[in-house]
Amino acid sequence: MKNFFYAPLAVCVVGLSLLASGCVPSSTGAGGAASVRANEEADKNMYQPVQYANAGKQGPTLIVVPGQIKSSSATFTQKVTANNIADFAELELGNANFKVLERTDLGPMLGEIELAVNMGDPTALKKFKKGKFKSTKWFVKFDILKAEEVATAGSGFDGNAVGSIFGAVVGGTAGYVGDTAISSARTTEQAAVWLVGLRYKVVDASTSEQVSTGYVEKKMETGVKAQGLLGFSGHAAQLVTLDSVVQRLVQEAVAKIDQKK
Repeated sequence: MKNFFYAPLAVCVVGLSLLASGCVPSSTGAGGAASVRANEEADKNMYQPVQYANAGKQGPTLIVVPGQIKSSSATFTQKVTANNIADFAELELGNANFKVLERTDLGPMLGEIELAVNMGDPTALKKFKKGKFKSTKWFVKFDILKAEEVATAGSGFDGNAVGSIFGAVVGGTAGYVGDTAISSARTTEQAAVWLVGLRYKVVDASTSEQVSTGYVEKKMETGVKAQGLLGFSGHAAQLVTLDSVVQRLVQEAVAKIDQKK
């Protein structure tokens, strides 16, 4: 009777061992399975340049005014600031062949420009229409209107219960070994989905008139998966950063602005 239980037990343990060796990274460091997986996830966050349709045509001179982040998510506001978004916008507008005035050269005046644009006050804007601003006809502003975690899901497996049942049914040494092997199995998986939306506005610097506006939205998924079996363990994370999502939204917005040169 004991031999009857030992045979399937051996198959079970060997099978679980093979499963563990296939699912759990076998090594770390350069060239290891864990290293390869980590680099694959890191590549998703690398800067991805965009070829703008009208980049061969010179665009007008403009100033990027830092926008507003209207999300109440502390996670988002800790990672992304209005200046981050403006920096991304200046980079992409420059790549699209617009003449972008450097914000750092504006000094304290930038705050006054931002206030005038947000208030839509043409009289306040007129005082900037001199000197190096006389050829600046456009202000561009990018606002985050939405940044929220809209869905979460999780699942897992704990082998303790199955192992205990196996040990009780089989009994003896075979039951003990099987109980130990099966009880060591652990899997957990967590996923979350974010929606991030960005609005852009192009404002006439002379009249404060909003001449163009648009909205773009992206979905971002993050997730973590962990496994453990027979002393082996491993985990993998899908972590597209909020910064990366915002930059790709800015690229989409600039592509729309580029079409209206």
